[in-house]
Amino acid sequence: MTTAPEITVPMMAAATGQTQAAAAPRIKLSSHGFCIDHPDPQLGEQLMVNALGVADRDAMEGILRQLVKASVSGGRPDEVNLAFMISMVKSLRPRDSVEAMLVAQMVSVHVMAMRCAHHLAHADDLAQHDSAARALGRLARTFPAQIEALSRYRSQSEPAITQTREGEPDSSSWCGLWNGTFVCSSV
Repeated sequence: MTTAPEITVPMMAAATGQTQAAAAPRIKLSSHGFCIDHPDPQLGEQLMVNALGVADRDAMEGILRQLVKASVSGGRPDEVNLAFMISMVKSLRPRDSVEAMLVAQMVSVHVMAMRCAHHLAHADDLAQHDSAARALGRLARTFPAQIEALSRYRSQSEPAITQTREGEPDSSSWCGLWNGTFVCSSV
């Protein structure tokens, strides 16, 4: 008989040399705060700046501080949660500080939604159940709105009006961005 792995214990995935070289350094938490755990502090900072998609050290420290606070589990910051959050921010590849802030919010909302799902599954009474269900519902609606906001922000660099057919634009139908919303019209 085979047994399922323990879901609360993280499993290490095999990483290729390329993945290991590009990996963001981990954050080491202490009673005094946090620090980037890398043998070369300057390179560690640069890797973290790149992973978070921010412009400088101050922005990196600000986003990290916020992620540390959002990673709290059981009243204390959680290194495993934090590593997950940083990994998710990195995988979404924020291109500037606005995207970095939005992606950090998205990751935090996801973590909070999963925490609410856990509380909902382990609710002892109706009040806890209703509270967790309400919070989970709100967070579950927030996440797709954040995805849409990121998509809209990223598409700002694309042309505002796109042709609907090959060749000359048809004056009776068009698609494009109007006040930040994608619309199509045919007259």
